[in-house]
Amino acid sequence: MKHYDAIIIGAGQAGTPLAKKLAESGMKTAIIEKRIVGGTCIIDGCTPTKTMIASARAAFQARTAGKLGVVIPDVQVDLKKIIKRKNEIVDLFQASAEKGIKTTKGLKLYLGKASFTGTKELKVEMKDGKTENLSADLIFINTGAKTIIPDIHGLKDVDYLTSTSILDIEEIPEHLVIIGGNYIGLEFGQMFARFGSKITVLEKASHVLAKEDQEIADEICKVLDNEKIEVLTSVTIESVTKTKNGLSVKIEDKSGARKVNCSHILVAAGRKAQTDDLGLTYSGIKKDDKGHIIVNEKLETNIKGIYALGDVKGGPAFTHIAYNDYTIVYRNLIEKTKLTTKNRPIPYCMFTDPQLARVGISETEAKEQGLNYKVALLPMANVARGIETGETFGLMKAVVDAKTKQILGAAVIAADGGEIMSVLQMAMQGGITYEDIRYGIFAHPTYSESLNNLFMKLDD
Repeated sequence: MKHYDAIIIGAGQAGTPLAKKLAESGMKTAIIEKRIVGGTCIIDGCTPTKTMIASARAAFQARTAGKLGVVIPDVQVDLKKIIKRKNEIVDLFQASAEKGIKTTKGLKLYLGKASFTGTKELKVEMKDGKTENLSADLIFINTGAKTIIPDIHGLKDVDYLTSTSILDIEEIPEHLVIIGGNYIGLEFGQMFARFGSKITVLEKASHVLAKEDQEIADEICKVLDNEKIEVLTSVTIESVTKTKNGLSVKIEDKSGARKVNCSHILVAAGRKAQTDDLGLTYSGIKKDDKGHIIVNEKLETNIKGIYALGDVKGGPAFTHIAYNDYTIVYRNLIEKTKLTTKNRPIPYCMFTDPQLARVGISETEAKEQGLNYKVALLPMANVARGIETGETFGLMKAVVDAKTKQILGAAVIAADGGEIMSVLQMAMQGGITYEDIRYGIFAHPTYSESLNNLFMKLDD
């Protein structure tokens, strides 16, 4: 059995930089990856999807350029070129991540499947067929999450798509049914609508984006409706069957029972932690009822010296949160800081067009907490930059403390909404009041300048 100072399971956005930093600090370190170095973000998450979304946006802008006086009569989508460009960018990022590991002194890469055989002992079933037995003083689990396949009668008997397999589809679906109306499903829905697919989104909740305020979900639905994307809510899916011409989905919703015929189905009904094959019972590591590894505010499990980072531990499942997990763990262990996850900001962005960006609490959460708050809301149709560029769908919304004037949270649906949200996040982190922004000077004409106007609404 080979012994290391530290072992990282999973070469994702927390595991890879952590492994490098620990090795550079002088620890004898190993990192184990069962699939491909880079994790979900690089291989089949952020990098490929946002690359393809850029192509979809270009097609949409070309088709709608007439409203700006630029007429492009024949817009063609070449899916093979889009996939090729996506693959080239993924390969570039992946190769860079793997090179970073392989060139770090004191860091050993194992390509294989890891599972616990003891408290701090692991078995690695290597891709070459061999087995390695390893142990370490410190172990970090960064195994991420995978697609949940709902228990729908007949679904497993058809060739459904996931957020991974759809990235390499060879033809544009004629009619794509998407099971799930949250962030992943809506990004793919708009993307393929812009490529030329008919889209139907099936959501079991009463509105899409269940974690957002109703008016935020409603505004996104207006965007989707404008692009002829059908969104059905409060849907129960009874079964999926093959037909001569494709697939048939039997559903029940407010209008009763009926069938939706389609060519393809994308399952986007959520993700679950990849812990089933880790052998956690041999280590004594505790999980919650959803399979997430339970950690404290310093990301340590119930076993001293074993940590979990990223999606596998539950909570906000975002790349930037996983990366922040790494910085907390590394700095605490090596720099002897006392950082925790308590009260850290949770910004995120859904890359529909316009984007939906959020940070802090929503109005619904403020109401549930019984806070003394006020809401500022500004439609993008009243934003100069939006009018000038022809991008008037969306809105800016901020929740503020009525007494202290601190910003408690914000949601922005706008072109480059993530950048606008980041301005508000910096204000929140710096203790800048909404009144400071209300009277602040921003370059004209920018989207951020309209934060003046947003908080001017609180003068009423």
